[in-house]
Amino acid sequence: MKLKYALLGLAAPMLMNAQNVMTPEILWTLKKINVQTVSPSQDALLYSVGQVNLETEKTNHENFLLNLKNNQSINLNLKGKTPFQWDSNGIYARKENQIYLSKDMGKTWTLFYTLDKDADLAIVSPDGKKIAFSKEVLINKIMGKDIYKDLPKTTGYVFTDLNHRHWDHFNKGKYNHIFVVNADENTDEAKDIIGCNPWDCPQQPGGGQEDFTFSPDSSEILFVLKPYDGVKYMISTNTDIFSYNLNSGTVKNLTESNKGYDMNPKFSPDGKHLAWLSMATDGYEADKNELKIMELSTGKVTNITKNWDESIDGDFSWDKGGKTIYFTAAYRGTKHLFSADAKTKAIKQVTDGQFDVNNIYAQNKNGLVVGRTDVNHNTDLYSVNLNNGKMVQLTNVNKEIYAKITPSKSELKMVKTTDGKEMGVWFFYPPNFDPHKKYPSLLYCQGGPQSALTPFFSVRWNFALMAAQGYIVIAPNRRGMPGWGVKWNADISKDWGGQPMKDYLSAADYAKTLPYIDGSRMGCVGASYGGYSVFMLAGIHKNRFKTFIAHDGLFDMKSWYLTTDELWFANWDLGGSPYDTPVPKSYTDFNPSNFVKNWNRPIMIIQGGTDYRVPYEQGQEAFQAAKLKGLKTQMLYFPNENHWVLNPQNGLLWQREFFKWLKETL
Repeated sequence: MKLKYALLGLAAPMLMNAQNVMTPEILWTLKKINVQTVSPSQDALLYSVGQVNLETEKTNHENFLLNLKNNQSINLNLKGKTPFQWDSNGIYARKENQIYLSKDMGKTWTLFYTLDKDADLAIVSPDGKKIAFSKEVLINKIMGKDIYKDLPKTTGYVFTDLNHRHWDHFNKGKYNHIFVVNADENTDEAKDIIGCNPWDCPQQPGGGQEDFTFSPDSSEILFVLKPYDGVKYMISTNTDIFSYNLNSGTVKNLTESNKGYDMNPKFSPDGKHLAWLSMATDGYEADKNELKIMELSTGKVTNITKNWDESIDGDFSWDKGGKTIYFTAAYRGTKHLFSADAKTKAIKQVTDGQFDVNNIYAQNKNGLVVGRTDVNHNTDLYSVNLNNGKMVQLTNVNKEIYAKITPSKSELKMVKTTDGKEMGVWFFYPPNFDPHKKYPSLLYCQGGPQSALTPFFSVRWNFALMAAQGYIVIAPNRRGMPGWGVKWNADISKDWGGQPMKDYLSAADYAKTLPYIDGSRMGCVGASYGGYSVFMLAGIHKNRFKTFIAHDGLFDMKSWYLTTDELWFANWDLGGSPYDTPVPKSYTDFNPSNFVKNWNRPIMIIQGGTDYRVPYEQGQEAFQAAKLKGLKTQMLYFPNENHWVLNPQNGLLWQREFFKWLKETL
């Protein structure tokens, strides 16, 4: 039997109507759009559309040219080449370690440069004369086979400092470094601009192309890194933006005075100013994300968003004239496009509605090209009219699939909290929702803990998929959510098990007053901090919930502190270590393992084997505690997954077991 038919057959019993609602199989095989590069005039862009084959778990790609003058897309056959840069010299594309250049819009290609075989990301200087690329470099001998050449088969590591494992991998003594080479000399030796330092650029684990860039005049490379290693790396968030002068070889720290994050540098179109994102507080990874501008001739820095009571989400772009910067930010339960005047610092909201604007790509006469999602739809490209915020859809890569699916509806309700505040709570309803019926419900606990909760689209925690199985999903913007003011976002730190838990319970209690919610059939689900919330609520819920599911949740705060990989997060959010005097409440009043005695409902635990942010032992401890109490419990373990579930068949298993558990216990 072919795998695809087996998958559909096994899933069928769970579905409300397999013909017209979202299913796990449909979700995982939706096409995904990726913008690769934009023309220098910004009147065209190249994008790829990928679709997963569930049988092979490989993604097949098609490439397209989108003409933004007429909004027409043309399919391109690039024969395995991946475009990564488009400037006045032409389009640069990569195939394995070879860079090709096309001067005729992709019709013909010539070999431009052959990179080192271990090269990762690459960019070409605007004048076309130099290439900067990243690759791993062995700096510290940590693996036994590197220390002792006569022991090539040993698998041992010798650690003398912390930061010995990060995110999902152990430190092998190799670091990402940036190299620069002359483009017209394939035999020219590449220059390592970071030198012998044990620092990463791009940063681990999530840094990418945004971590290094050429100046518009090709005289400098700017790069982002944290200039620390070992214990200091684990307790600090102080990343800086450095400049490397290609003529003199000198390096300068441009943001040395700021002790928090400095990231994502972008030059103004005329090259006279530099904009970047910045957080002020060292060790606080969810501090307010500010937009700063530096006048390069004088070094004068202006904080554009200093007086704005929100935090930038992450993406921003200069306009063509260099007078306005557009950025995305969470705001009142959604993520939208904003503009900032570079001179007056005036900030305006451009878009509005029950959708998210996630990425900014290009500006043309028709407006700004952005990526947009909502609870029922994966990313597509839209053009935004900058005068009135109206949007025109440019791509619809899943049009045929969406046409066959009845969408879920969503509603943001304001709920009173125990301390008299107003909290936004999203309600996601099943397709063909009937308010005269009663539905089981799921209280969704967001991770982060300080990440935006919007009608987002995901291949795992997908609200439309959960609603399609017949559940009303209740998603509170509890304390810690950005988009509701800086104070609301900050109030969760050092109070994980306090007011945020009361906020969850306020949302649950309110939901039970609604005539279409079956108050006796409410589950509680979440991952990461959301998994912590599930464990915590399982001990204090007083019979509000009938079942629980926790994914990669923090169960025992003392053991977590001593095994997690980024201690700046633990030190700030928990208020210190378990050995401090007095002991922070995070290890006493707000420690889920201290409340296991009150657990009285079925609980499912999901854990990734290479998750070093919330290590395996957290899930194991919770599973063992529940089993020894005699509760109905189950552990779903993925030895090759980190904090996320990234492999398609693992994702399908996750969803099948998730909904199977709910069917059995709710």
